[in-house]
Amino acid sequence: MKLPIVAYGDPVLKKVGADIDKDYPELKELIANMFDTMYYANGVGLAAPQIGLPIRLFIVDTGEEEDGTPGYKRVFINAQIIEETGEPWSFNEGCLSIPDIRENIMRKPNIKVNFFDENWVEHTEDVDGLPARVIQHEYDHIEGKLFTDKVSILRKTMLKSKLDAISKGNIKTDYKMRFPNRSKKR
Repeated sequence: MKLPIVAYGDPVLKKVGADIDKDYPELKELIANMFDTMYYANGVGLAAPQIGLPIRLFIVDTGEEEDGTPGYKRVFINAQIIEETGEPWSFNEGCLSIPDIRENIMRKPNIKVNFFDENWVEHTEDVDGLPARVIQHEYDHIEGKLFTDKVSILRKTMLKSKLDAISKGNIKTDYKMRFPNRSKKR
């Protein structure tokens, strides 16, 4: 089932997610719905806060590689980034909760991350390149941070009217969204 994605301005996007346990209600269904939602919105990652749940759960699927090999696809439960290393590099990032805004964001290229998968198997992985960047972006969501928090104050000031329009629902998307400041008159 495709779920509505929470738009910029919703307080859930600024909350630090809570750990969950094996008894979290209908977890398998939630994960399947998150993948459906992410694929429908043409995303490569989706965090639970983006669908209104302040929990430490996110998914990543970077898609098929150019040579046809499978990309990086994982479910991350209660993730903790242990280490970030390497020379920071800039990449033009976007976010399903902040449609039509893309910004160059600096991140380190290598991470070590500890997490549980959908079967509650614990993993510690070294990840680099694009998958590391997507993990860092989604991890920020469960830490209550957005990629717009990483831009300069001047740039954020320049984006203010666009961000306000998003929170009010004055934007068109190809996927369902929930807007925190949408006028009730619509």
